Amino acid sequence: MSSALQRLRAMLPAFWLGGLVTVAAVATPAPFALLAPADAGRVVARILAHEAYASLAFGVLALLLERVAARRQAAAGIGSQFSAGMVLALVAIFLTVLGYFALQPLMAQARAGQGSLTFAQLHLMSAVCFGLKGLAVLALAWRNAAPPATQEVSRASS
Repeated sequence: MSSALQRLRAMLPAFWLGGLVTVAAVATPAPFALLAPADAGRVVARILAHEAYASLAFGVLALLLERVAARRQAAAGIGSQFSAGMVLALVAIFLTVLGYFALQPLMAQARAGQGSLTFAQLHLMSAVCFGLKGLAVLALAWRNAAPPATQEVSRASS
C-alpha cells in the first residue's frame, strides 16, 4: 500500500469520528437550545440525514482501504484477507443503515400514531446505533493510528 493510501487509511477514521462527535455534541443539541421543538426537530433530522450519507461514504472508503491493506498483508504472509479493520468498517456501515435508514421511517410513523413502538423507543434505538457506530469508528481509528510496523506485528500475533 502506498504511503499516501496508508496515511489516508490512518486519518479517515479519525476524521469520521470527529464528525460524529461534532454532530452528537454540537450540531444536534444547538437547534433545541435556539428553536421551537418542532423546528429544531426538522433541523436535526436534516443534519442526521447528511451525517448518514457521509457515514456511508466514509464507511465504504474505509472498507476499501482496509481491504487493500488486508490483501497486501495476506500476500506477505501476515494475517488473512479479512481483517478486523474490515469488520469494524462493516459494523459502522450496518449501524448507519439500521440507525438511520431503517429506524427513521418508523419514527415518522410513530409520530403519526402508527406502529407498535413509540417515538421515544425508536429514538433510543437510533441513538444507541449512533453511539455504537461511534465506538466502532473509534476502534478503527485507534487501530489504524499505530505505526505500520506495529500493526503488522500485532496482526501477526492475532
